[in-house]
Amino acid sequence: MDFKKARKMLSRLFGWLGLNICSLIIRILPEKFIYGFAKAISSLAYVFAKKQKDIAFESLKIAFGKEKSMEELDKIVRQCFDYIAKSAVELMSLMDKPQLLKRRADIVGRENLDKALLNRNGAILVSAHFGNFPLLLGRLAVEGYKTAGIMRPMRDLRVEKIFLKKRRKFGVKTIYSQPRNVCVNDTIESLRNNELVFIPIDQNFGTAGVFVNFFGRKAATATGPVIFAQRTKAALIPCFILRQEDDRHRIIFEPALDLKEGENPKETILINIQRLTDIIESYIRKYPAEWGWIHRRWKSKPS
Repeated sequence: MDFKKARKMLSRLFGWLGLNICSLIIRILPEKFIYGFAKAISSLAYVFAKKQKDIAFESLKIAFGKEKSMEELDKIVRQCFDYIAKSAVELMSLMDKPQLLKRRADIVGRENLDKALLNRNGAILVSAHFGNFPLLLGRLAVEGYKTAGIMRPMRDLRVEKIFLKKRRKFGVKTIYSQPRNVCVNDTIESLRNNELVFIPIDQNFGTAGVFVNFFGRKAATATGPVIFAQRTKAALIPCFILRQEDDRHRIIFEPALDLKEGENPKETILINIQRLTDIIESYIRKYPAEWGWIHRRWKSKPS
């Protein structure tokens, strides 16, 4: 076994052990102390997670260029680390307490969701790795909506099993993004059953997607939401979850986005993925610390 592979295995082992230890601590901590615990985790991560911190600064510089000073970028990165830590402890805490989750996450624009479901074609919730988005799915499930999310499995399958169990407990269906044909079939089946399917389109999609403008630079983006909407007539609803100052959450459902037709099918997809990406960018510009800057969004380049 080479050194790089061994280091990766050790890193995942420590991550899994750390998750279990943190989960145990959160279980016995009074609720009023869990955000203080999250802050301690965040402070350690900011010091030791150098690779992730470097990626965050690199991504912010691409997005904002000279719009923001280094002091402003540093503030966003620190707050981003804080929010990630808070989201992690909330998942381990609130996802076991449905009624508490219901009280801590308010829904805005629910009428847009209900109106879309009247057509019996399901609804595609288009979003990003923005805010504590797994809580959004849990909150919908608590309200009785049949909810599924398209997700990439975590690299450490032991960690994936922990969060899969929590999603199942809430009644949130997991549709894995691979194998592709299974993902497509499961998604179409869910929409035809008038379910909600959550699809984030904010991560690098390699050569399989389309390149659209994102913060003024071309970014490889998944086309799934538009293709599924064309095939099933499901509504496209942009949605986001925002953290409030008191660590409550506000879930926002925008009005359904009507598809604009291009001169050919390829152009139709490109136009509408750009429109959805523009909405995502507008939320990130308003609430930059809510987005996951530790991902190399612009890694793939147009040929």
